[in-house]
Amino acid sequence: MSVVIPRLYAIMDALLLRTSASAMAEMLASAGVGVIQYRDKQISARNLLSLSRELVSICARHRARFVVNDRPDVAALAGTGGVHVGQEDLSVADARAVVGRDCWVGISTHNEAQLKEADATSADYIAVGPVFATSTKQQASPVVGLEFVRRARSITRKPLVAIGGITVENAAGVWRAGADSVAVARDLCAAADPAAQAREFLRLAAQLDRQM
Repeated sequence: MSVVIPRLYAIMDALLLRTSASAMAEMLASAGVGVIQYRDKQISARNLLSLSRELVSICARHRARFVVNDRPDVAALAGTGGVHVGQEDLSVADARAVVGRDCWVGISTHNEAQLKEADATSADYIAVGPVFATSTKQQASPVVGLEFVRRARSITRKPLVAIGGITVENAAGVWRAGADSVAVARDLCAAADPAAQAREFLRLAAQLDRQM
């Protein structure tokens, strides 16, 4: 499956949300965000499945893709557009066996060895980071910087999603370094107006694409 990933990849982190996940998804999707992931390390499997089904429906109304974090089983049951796994989760191959070919499988990488290993899998996209310092995730891996994004672009042809400390102010530099998409949590979830903030990211991306 050939994947064209949108420039902005929104992450709704349960610890950052100022409103319900459903309300946030509605705001972001209606603003034009094409990929929305939900991340909650504490939620029960039953509640995650119920919420994921609701978020799939919201995203579908706006032609956005909903991605569930960590749980291929929930992704398959809820009919999500994707599942994202980390280095401690199921492998890409195992996740693929659960969700099938039509569901995106993305994987997080934090160094060159992990990146090369991910490149050899069926992953539809590879996340790299943290690009900048971030407090969003506990026990975050060491910051890799823009140079690693450039290095990653030279290693793989798979879509690259850069993550970690990305804001409206630094996103353009991340795209220029070779990222196809930027994953943003805090700068969207903690914004006074998440929809307006999302539109600003998208405006900057469109402006950059016209220049490139």
